[in-house]
Amino acid sequence: MRAISCVVLVLLVGATTVAQSPIRPGRWEVVMQMDMPNMPVKMPEMKTTQCVTPEQAKDPASALPSGPQAGRGGKSDCKVSDYKVSGQTVTWKVACTMPQPITSTGEMTFTDDSYAGTMKMNTAQGDMNMKVSGKRLGDCTP
Repeated sequence: MRAISCVVLVLLVGATTVAQSPIRPGRWEVVMQMDMPNMPVKMPEMKTTQCVTPEQAKDPASALPSGPQAGRGGKSDCKVSDYKVSGQTVTWKVACTMPQPITSTGEMTFTDDSYAGTMKMNTAQGDMNMKVSGKRLGDCTP
């Protein structure tokens, strides 16, 4: 389950920093709540903080992670496709074949200082739905 959570986090960070993203530079708090319908226990909320630099905001594709890692020194082949921006809403698809097969779709709607959205993932372990929200905390600190 921890590996799937890491995969989700990497996909989410990548999806929020793909080319033409309406995200602003600064320090962002990201909250994710994962739901797996066949899981007997609800997953705890995950909260992270990330810094989006002005360079990443101008050319976000340069900050796109290579994808989830298959253990230490592992590789992945995740590819983002069908990335679209319509106003303040971004949609995308992601497909990976290694370290494990995953397909995902997502949608995020941005305002100046926040965003909210959903991701739907299909994995060998089952389907997952994730709610995501972010709020800008201020400028990045060195």
